[in-house]
Amino acid sequence: MTTTAPVPVTIDDPINLQILGISEDQLQGFQRDPFGEIARQSGVEVGVVLERVRAMLEAGTIRRVRQTMITTSLALGSLVAWQIPEDRLTEAFDYLFEQDPFSGHVVIRTTDSATPGSRYRLWTTLKVPPQFSIEKHAQYLAEQIGAESFRLMPAKKLFALGVGHMRRREIEPGARSDEPGRVIDTEVVPLTDHEWDVIEVLKREFTVDELVEDPWTARAEAAGITIDDLFATADALQEKSVVGRFSTFLEHVKSVAGGQRVTRYNALFHWAVPAGQELDAGREVGRHHIMTHAYWREGGAEFLDVNVMGVAHGTDKDLVLAHKAAIDEHLKAAGIPVGYTNVFWGGRSEIKPSEISPGAYLMWCKSVGIDPASMRSSEGDA
Repeated sequence: MTTTAPVPVTIDDPINLQILGISEDQLQGFQRDPFGEIARQSGVEVGVVLERVRAMLEAGTIRRVRQTMITTSLALGSLVAWQIPEDRLTEAFDYLFEQDPFSGHVVIRTTDSATPGSRYRLWTTLKVPPQFSIEKHAQYLAEQIGAESFRLMPAKKLFALGVGHMRRREIEPGARSDEPGRVIDTEVVPLTDHEWDVIEVLKREFTVDELVEDPWTARAEAAGITIDDLFATADALQEKSVVGRFSTFLEHVKSVAGGQRVTRYNALFHWAVPAGQELDAGREVGRHHIMTHAYWREGGAEFLDVNVMGVAHGTDKDLVLAHKAAIDEHLKAAGIPVGYTNVFWGGRSEIKPSEISPGAYLMWCKSVGIDPASMRSSEGDA
């Protein structure tokens, strides 16, 4: 009697490392043949790629597989810091993660020392379609979770946007590109109703059963469109710079197969630089390979006027701080003074893709008994 050996699902398996090194963040743009492309770039046969990705998704090592969109170009977005009474913090966290489809990352953060901003323990991302008001939506959420105050910090510019946690585990402090980071605009791009329909088809998470060599034909048929129409519309969306990457997202904080963690520390870095130097500072921060995100956001007086922020992950706290120190030194060498800096450490966290379509927002309004007209944006809204 022969038995079939289980498919390895740990992140340190050599073949999985080859696959994840590509599939996390190297497939930019719309991918007609995503698993074939992973196979080509990784050197792993496509049948093995599919077998491993299916097994890792089932085991929870990979938390989702999907084609991403550049949501900063599709919806009004903001980082939100919430001041919540300590005895309501868990309840508020659960509400935003479980009941608000427009809140994405939900994180409880702490600082190593008390600062004016450290009383803001709960941090989320929030996105709403451009026809609606992000300020009104945040105010509604504040009433539901008992927030004493909140601070909206929309991104004015982005300088780094990606994941690649497996690749970043080996990066040395100070490692950076030869050129400053690129500047990514955050203006919302108008779309047709049909383009929105195709986005819904593209961005939906793949189930294990959908992980096949041709993942798109069945989706097109289910949506009542031809595969040629799907591809043509996806290409048009890519021309409008609203398509992100095809990615396998790792469960990067919680323990996965074998008790391993992809990362252990999630650090939100803050820098306050002189007005007029935000772009220069952001590009210098964004060129550092450790940064998964870097952006110009205005923290206001609550956060001592920080205006450049970024996120880095790691398995060792001292190493994360060494990366931060290297960036601080680089900013100084580049002639960019930093008046104030801090690190907000992530604790409990959950991540889900935010809803962004106008249709989804109208359905949400109906489900919670809100008149959609009352949530529409008006002049002066954030």
